[in-house]
Amino acid sequence: MTASATGRLAARDLTLAYEDRTVVDGLDLVIPDGEVTVIVGPNACGKSTLLRALGRLLKPRGGAVLLDGTDLARIPTKKIAQSVGLLPQTPVAPDAITVADLVSRGRQPHQHWWQQWSDEDERAVGDAMERTDVTALADRLVDELSGGQRQRVWIAMALAQETGLLLLDEPTTYLDISHQVEVLDLVRQLNHERGRTVVAVLHDLNQAARYADHLIAMKAGRVVARGRPSEVVTAELVREVFGLESVVVPDPVTGSPLVVPGAPWQAEPERTEDKAAVETERG
Repeated sequence: MTASATGRLAARDLTLAYEDRTVVDGLDLVIPDGEVTVIVGPNACGKSTLLRALGRLLKPRGGAVLLDGTDLARIPTKKIAQSVGLLPQTPVAPDAITVADLVSRGRQPHQHWWQQWSDEDERAVGDAMERTDVTALADRLVDELSGGQRQRVWIAMALAQETGLLLLDEPTTYLDISHQVEVLDLVRQLNHERGRTVVAVLHDLNQAARYADHLIAMKAGRVVARGRPSEVVTAELVREVFGLESVVVPDPVTGSPLVVPGAPWQAEPERTEDKAAVETERG
């Protein structure tokens, strides 16, 4: 398999492992260009591990990740950073760094020894901070911010990198529902207006179905289903992947699949004969 016009980023016979534990084994995958792809699945199914490999944070045990048909292992790091932006699940900021300085680091792949900062860098950083609503925090120290504020700052840094491919691992972590929607709307806007290819890992299946063009469902290190959410998200898939009984109905706002879990637990009504037996024992 080689990269084609439909996918700059792809995996070929990919095997990923941590020491002696294989997480993903023999996976083939093509990320559709110009679309929002969302990877879903239960905890420890390999989705974040796969995203790390796509961003070259994890070296494959076997097979390869391809960018424009070339093995990532053969591409210089700076060149990759000019094409692929990655927001990991738990990024760590340097001590005593301000919001503006951290977001500005997203521009490092585009700088050269003869030109450390440019008007284009300034524009990209300002635009990214405005889009993520962190402009007012520019002079604040990152380690003084709330979890939600920090997450928006990290997203701003990834946006400032202005790459054609953007990988996001749980981008809505720590965010309240309002900011979750804002971030995912921003992802859709970037895709629609600027043609960015986005790959995101999300826990919320309903958010995934609502915002994805292309959905990848994983379980135990393998791809169970892939395709349009309207084709992929069914009660049978939810049962197979998550072990949950559910009903799938159209979202009343978007028409995308909406997963409604089955009946919740509730106490069984106390039977009359049991109650009488208790009263007899007390007597």
